[in-house]
Amino acid sequence: MPAKDSTSGTILIATILCVVCSLAVSAAAVALKPYQVENAKLDQKKNILDAAGIPKDELGKPASELTSKKIDSLYTWIEEKMVDLDTGQYNTEFDATTFSLEEQASNPKTSEPIVGDPYDNGEDRRPKTMKVFIVRHEGEGPIKQVVLPIYGKGLWGTLWGYLALKSDLETVQGITFYQHKETPGLGGEVDNPNWKSQWDGLKLYDDQGDPTAYVAKGPAPDDDPSAVDGLSGATITSRGVTALVQYWASEQGYGPFLETLKKQIEEEAAAAESPSSAGNATTKAGA
Repeated sequence: MPAKDSTSGTILIATILCVVCSLAVSAAAVALKPYQVENAKLDQKKNILDAAGIPKDELGKPASELTSKKIDSLYTWIEEKMVDLDTGQYNTEFDATTFSLEEQASNPKTSEPIVGDPYDNGEDRRPKTMKVFIVRHEGEGPIKQVVLPIYGKGLWGTLWGYLALKSDLETVQGITFYQHKETPGLGGEVDNPNWKSQWDGLKLYDDQGDPTAYVAKGPAPDDDPSAVDGLSGATITSRGVTALVQYWASEQGYGPFLETLKKQIEEEAAAAESPSSAGNATTKAGA
């Protein structure tokens, strides 16, 4: 055993300390992993609910101020569905509970190149299949909204978020970004509640059906129903948000699915108004 005050003794003690600390950190990381996963799932639910405006409408406060129990309760309004982006049809082969957008988008086997013409979100690839979120009041009745995962390049990296549409599928309900690298106080203002509130009621398409929602350069024109205020000092981030929203609203993104969903909403509405439905409702009421 070398002397403690010798060079070899110092190196030995330092090595032992490094090994012990590494083992402690590794053990802590393994032990905390389940909690990190659960917290990530909870954060996802909060962003989806906030995009849909459910916590604010029902309880008068954002999801961040609610307990996990209340979040889980409100999330029963949400139905997770897998969608083939090319056909716009539901895909029942994928398990929505294990779907990872980031993994699917980066895997060449589960994604395809982004053409970039005429719409471009700045990314190289998009998943062939995406998870979407159907909203019904307390999980029942007609479809009230749909929440769509969106992503695209900002100034410093990819912005990941959710875009919620009202039941006409042409009007924005809300938008949230749960992960990004934008500069605090500039591009990072995509998290600002006041700025996000401007998206509620925004017109997503023009009269020809082309994506038209955008972030203006400076204040949004008062007579433009498709514009929100620009992010001060964050021109590139503003352009990135415009590009990613228009891309995912286009035929290259969710366009085919929104057509499918529109038909589903119309069919459900027709079925609810049919004489047989009315007769069943009367029978149940009489019983």
